[in-house]
Amino acid sequence: MKNFSVAISFKGNLGWVEYDEAERKVKVTLDDDEGRTLAENFLTTSHKIKIPHETLLDFTEENINPNESSENLKIVLTRLWEATGVHVDWSRPVEYVKLHRHY
Repeated sequence: MKNFSVAISFKGNLGWVEYDEAERKVKVTLDDDEGRTLAENFLTTSHKIKIPHETLLDFTEENINPNESSENLKIVLTRLWEATGVHVDWSRPVEYVKLHRHY
């Protein structure tokens, strides 16, 4: 199994979120204690999220636990910035961030 990871940033600091498929565990790596704590708390808590279905008006509220799967984590990551100020850098290559943790 390959772990899912995505780049994040907070107040000028780069880092990443990684999901371990085998352990079903989310890990946040960020050199800012405030940002890391905010992200860890948010990404290890279940959230009620309206999930779309067939049309733009067809939603159901579901309880999403980000630790259950990488797909659940991806859904919760879409809410991370608004809730915490930690930005998910979907298009930034995470492997680059792991080698160069500053802008």
